[in-house]
Amino acid sequence: MIREILLLGNPALYEISQAVTQDDAVNLDRWIEDLHDTLLEFRRTYGAGRAIAAPQIGIQKRLLYMFIDKPTVFINPVLVPLGDETFEVWDDCMSFPNIRVLVDRFKHCRIDYLDRDFQPRSLQLRGDLSELLQHEYDHLDGILATMRAKDNKSLRIEAAVPKHE
Repeated sequence: MIREILLLGNPALYEISQAVTQDDAVNLDRWIEDLHDTLLEFRRTYGAGRAIAAPQIGIQKRLLYMFIDKPTVFINPVLVPLGDETFEVWDDCMSFPNIRVLVDRFKHCRIDYLDRDFQPRSLQLRGDLSELLQHEYDHLDGILATMRAKDNKSLRIEAAVPKHE
């Protein structure tokens, strides 16, 4: 089901999410389906969107969904920077689709997580993928890119041009 994406300023976006537990398994397929449907609808509307965090649709759980070439589910992820090297990026977000924020992100990191079957997994991340999952991971801790702006001049507004009405 396509869910409403919470927008910048919604207090729920600033909450720290709770771990997904085995008791949540009964809801997991529905949550993943909702994340998938919402991500694809955003992509159809705005021509962008590679991943989404559960808190963005009001599910206060440590759950990320990424769909680039195939769907990937990250349950209770832990992000580990690998080194101090960073890069600047104009970050965007589904919760504020017409705002860009200049932030620093780690060039390399690792994400440890449970997959959809609650099996432990780990991915080494570089460049774009590293930036993407750092952004999504921040949502789990109630951190938005606007809170990571390099300075008070690191915000810009772009015309929101939906692909379709």
